[in-house]
Amino acid sequence: MRKRPLLTAVALPLALVLAPALGAGGAAAEELVAYEVVEGAIPASLTGVPGDPEAGKAAAVHRQKGNCLACHAMPIPDQPFHGEVGPDLSAVGSYLSEGELRLRLVDSKKINPETSMPGFYKVEGLHRVAEKFRGKPILTAQEVEDVVAYLLTLKGN
Repeated sequence: MRKRPLLTAVALPLALVLAPALGAGGAAAEELVAYEVVEGAIPASLTGVPGDPEAGKAAAVHRQKGNCLACHAMPIPDQPFHGEVGPDLSAVGSYLSEGELRLRLVDSKKINPETSMPGFYKVEGLHRVAEKFRGKPILTAQEVEDVVAYLLTLKGN
């Protein structure tokens, strides 16, 4: 059995407050929000807070977060190297609903079990996850809402 260091009177209350929020390696971990899939969509917001399209665009192009450009072409000409594996997203907001987009981001395998698109808001059933990312979703609930808000703005030409 491993011995734990003695916590001082000041550190103990702080540790009790922070412990539920700390994940592996001491990084803050968000508890996943429960959601319901209804007819191929997650109709309710994960946060109850409207998404910010500008923050969503930033997450979508961020190479360490959403990284949508790795697989999808998007109407973002200032960003290089758009992918061709997934569908072009230039008009996705004109043919998928908010709830349909949310489900695709949260866990696209619920729609297509063979897809190579990762679930951006799940921590179970993943393969080959680096230790520092285990138990953490790729996107937070609010980042999912932000990306959904951004994708809804993409209506094509």
